[in-house]
Amino acid sequence: MSQSGFARTPAPPYYAVIFSSRRTAIEEGYAGMADRMEELAGQQPGFLGLESARGSDGFGITVSYWESLEAIAAWHAHAEHRVAQVAGRKKWYEHFEARVTRVERAYSGP
Repeated sequence: MSQSGFARTPAPPYYAVIFSSRRTAIEEGYAGMADRMEELAGQQPGFLGLESARGSDGFGITVSYWESLEAIAAWHAHAEHRVAQVAGRKKWYEHFEARVTRVERAYSGP
């Protein structure tokens, strides 16, 4: 992630995985795992960037950007990421939604 908090992505098309979640009250291990997943994702072929925000109510959204559906599938199947997914389901997430979309157009401002 860039220092501005915005991912630097190439010209479209590319793909985005939108991960919306509501956290449980369990904090143990979460921050370390989240940092590790961001570090590990950044090492994956096809990874383009990441943006993430979480409100004080526990609702958060993380958007990761990828070159291809194959890169997303490889990340989803990555062994260490699979461990994090299991832990998330068991203790850190009350509920989550994951959506995969193709980015056709992108622009920025002001």
